[in-house]
Formats: sequence, structure tokens, C-alpha cells
Amino acid sequence: MNSYLFNKVGLWGYQHYEYLKQNQPTTINVMQMNGELIPYLQDINEQANEMFSQLVKQLAKQEGVTEELKAKDQMAWIGAMGNIQHRAREVIFNDIIYQ
Repeated sequence: MNSYLFNKVGLWGYQHYEYLKQNQPTTINVMQMNGELIPYLQDINEQANEMFSQLVKQLAKQEGVTEELKAKDQMAWIGAMGNIQHRAREVIFNDIIYQ
């Protein structure tokens, strides 16, 4: 892993970079020459972080995964939140990262 790039663009930006590197290497080269790659990947990272946060909140609300559940049955809450976060990550990969 290129830690310099990862530190500059975040997890989601780096994931998108890896996708582009395998599927559209010319795009990376052109963006690097134009000085657009890092800002583009930073924007991707920001969009994905916002979407992840919103999706987790929405799904938790829809499925009744509340602080009350957390206080009453912590293991059920952990399992439900893990499931919700996994689904949110899948949406982000399909809608942002692999585009």
C-alpha cells in the first residue's frame, strides 16, 4: 500500500485509486499530469464518508437499532450495526468506488 497516497486521500479515495489503477490506468496518468488526481480522490473520499454516515443513520433508524437497544442488549446492537455498516460499504463500493 502506498501510505503517502493513503494518508493524502483517505480510505475511500485510495480504494477508488486502486480500482482506477486496475481498470483505467490512462485516466490516472492524465489526471496526474494535470494535477487533478489528489483533489479528485479527496473529493471521492469526502463523498463516500458523507454517504456512509447518512446510510448508517438511515438504516439504523429504519431497523430500530437505537441507543435503547444498545443499553438493553449490547451484543444485538453490535451485530445489527455491523450488518448495517457492511451493507452501507457495499452501496458505496457500487455507487462511488467502482464507477
